[in-house]
Amino acid sequence: MNTERTILIIDDDIDLVEIIRMTLENEGYRVIDAQSGERGLQTAREKKPDLILLDVMMGAVDEGFQVAYELRGDAVTKDIPILMLTAVTEQTGFGFDPDKDQDFLPVDEFLEKPVSPRKLVDLVRKHLPTTA
Repeated sequence: MNTERTILIIDDDIDLVEIIRMTLENEGYRVIDAQSGERGLQTAREKKPDLILLDVMMGAVDEGFQVAYELRGDAVTKDIPILMLTAVTEQTGFGFDPDKDQDFLPVDEFLEKPVSPRKLVDLVRKHLPTTA
């Protein structure tokens, strides 16, 4: 089981957070959440989760990008895997292409919403191998 592994969800969509929470808790992960980038940064620094699921669009359309840069620039959080979940390319016309622009976004995975529960669990496992 993964009961010692903690995942932080930073997303302002409470319904989505609860769906992800149920999915990951069923896999044995401990899930905590924050509904804003500012609160997410604070929680990440205080709780030091094993992995972060980060949305792009919260208070500002690019808030998740800003949070990712701050997480990577902080000695406490710089090595925590970040999986970015977003519908940003469909909803905003940002022109961000995850395949071409990944070097500019310091996250470990960039996933378009909606993501299937199975794919999400597989990617979490990829970045958080189970401990013996």
